[in-house]
Amino acid sequence: MPGLDRRTFLVTGLVTGLAAGLAAAIPAPASADPPPTPPPSTPGAEAGAAARGLCSDPFTLGVASGDPDPAGFVIWTRLAPRPLAEDGLGGMPPIAVPVRWQVYDDECCRRVVREGVADASPEWGHSVHVEVDRLRPGREYWYRFRAGPHLSPTGRALTAPDPASFGGPLTMAFVSCAQYEHGYFTAYRRLAEDHPDLVLHLGDYQYEYARDTYVAPTGNVRDHEGPETVTLADYRRRHAQYKTDPDLRAAHAAAPWLVVFDDHEVDNNWAGETPAHPEERPAFGQRREAAFRAYYENMPLRRTSVPCGAGMRLYRRVGWGRMATFHLLDTRQYRDDQACGDGYKDCPESAGPERSITGAEQEAWLLDGFRRSAARWDVIGQQVFFARRDSDAGPGTRTSQDAWDGYAASRRRITQGWMDAGVRNPVVLTGDVHAHWASDLKLDYDHPAGPTVGSELVTTSVSTTGDGADSDPADHPFLRINPHLRFYNDQRGYVLTRVEREAMTADFRVVPRVSVPGAEAYTRATFVVEDRVPGVQQTYLRPFSPPSAARTAGVTAEDTIRQETERP
Repeated sequence: MPGLDRRTFLVTGLVTGLAAGLAAAIPAPASADPPPTPPPSTPGAEAGAAARGLCSDPFTLGVASGDPDPAGFVIWTRLAPRPLAEDGLGGMPPIAVPVRWQVYDDECCRRVVREGVADASPEWGHSVHVEVDRLRPGREYWYRFRAGPHLSPTGRALTAPDPASFGGPLTMAFVSCAQYEHGYFTAYRRLAEDHPDLVLHLGDYQYEYARDTYVAPTGNVRDHEGPETVTLADYRRRHAQYKTDPDLRAAHAAAPWLVVFDDHEVDNNWAGETPAHPEERPAFGQRREAAFRAYYENMPLRRTSVPCGAGMRLYRRVGWGRMATFHLLDTRQYRDDQACGDGYKDCPESAGPERSITGAEQEAWLLDGFRRSAARWDVIGQQVFFARRDSDAGPGTRTSQDAWDGYAASRRRITQGWMDAGVRNPVVLTGDVHAHWASDLKLDYDHPAGPTVGSELVTTSVSTTGDGADSDPADHPFLRINPHLRFYNDQRGYVLTRVEREAMTADFRVVPRVSVPGAEAYTRATFVVEDRVPGVQQTYLRPFSPPSAARTAGVTAEDTIRQETERP
């Protein structure tokens, strides 16, 4: 394998913005264009010896790819022979270790099309982010890494279609909310078996709680290691524990991911510079800094998302030819604080015209993206419920203040923005609420007979809140109160979509239990969004069994509210 021409990526003033213990140079992005001859500078003897001396497999956290474009994608790994080491360093020595990488155009890994060497540095948790380029659009590729004598698992990635082409149908899955203690990650395994082209993770990739702080209704089936995550070592260790799960590793290896965080990657229901508990505010900037750094270290993100102190640019736009544009949002880092606290409340202050869940800069970026888009489908990947969910059957309005309901003016500006821009097919993808939902979107929810102007698809959790139960979706109280809400299911799973020119089809996939591993997945319901026809249309509904229905008989809006309460 030839050598690598590494370029140093520096950000002026970063060191002054980092807290003690986090200060370090930005990691050098690995070039995807190795020269024909080795560069003058080769890895030092100490680093080479460290690589050769790795006695245990350093690829315990697997491999991943992400953020594809027509010419390439990011490939990622992180070296950690002892992933749960208490110092968060994964059992690695405190020096940079050279990691060789190769990309192939065949699944048997015989034909190398790109290759090089990247340094896994201790400052960045011995993670490697290679931005591979000069590949062909709309193609499958495979990749793997080598450190010393150890070879990583093989991952599959795809490049996006040419910007002038639709390409073929896009199979895209999206997921959210995987609480390690609450259940096994079976949904990740079943998602990988569905062979998607692209995976969106919409947040709550990991949870910050100490062991048994957040207990599922039927009890926890496994335990978090270590205290509540506050320090960089804590977050690194927690991310590592999650990636030791073989089902999660399989999902990462199956396809490129687009990732955005929600609250639990840092702290439950945090908002901007405000933590869940006011007394933690003086140190919250340092906690955010540690969490963002660990998140970058453990995700297949481009260097545009390298954190700078307590800030991280995560909102971004990813194109998939003429078929789709993905607008990925950050609804945590720039939002105003919740007006009346985090729960379901009648809160007139939430309608304040100045309130924003995205911040002014991100909102302007999104609206500009709508105006510029020529895609058949504009997909908004974000975290919290977009449509109104009123839990008061009377004349009042009682809604979740942590969701877009708590920022009603912000929601109206975004909705009006895609209408004014003439967006052909706006579809909002959502996580967070631990249940499947499908919704018609309105500009004015006070007039339910008004026109439908968009569609929302909401994925349930991978494991959070445990097994859950099936029920009759037509009998849920929220659907009776809110006629624009069209579907509900409280089992665990994910959403698998097929995006074509004429329609977007969404299969709401569920697993019957996560309290034991290995359950099979099935489609609970299928909804279709037709081209130029805003709103969701049900085309399939699997009958539910009477025993499952009996377990949820008499469910009320209050039951759902309690189920969605995150903080013990």
